[in-house]
Amino acid sequence: MNGLDNQGVLDIREVLKELREKGKTIILASHSREDISELCDTVTELDHGKVIREM
Repeated sequence: MNGLDNQGVLDIREVLKELREKGKTIILASHSREDISELCDTVTELDHGKVIREM
């Protein structure tokens, strides 16, 4: 969500939450721990393209 203003970030988060509630799968690539903790049910952490942790 880099480059969005605060309202844009809130709007995108709301859309993603609505899609999750409808059972949709969303793949989110982010370095933002806040986005990850708020939006993700399952997290896979990668380092140089290799899985190092799944939560």
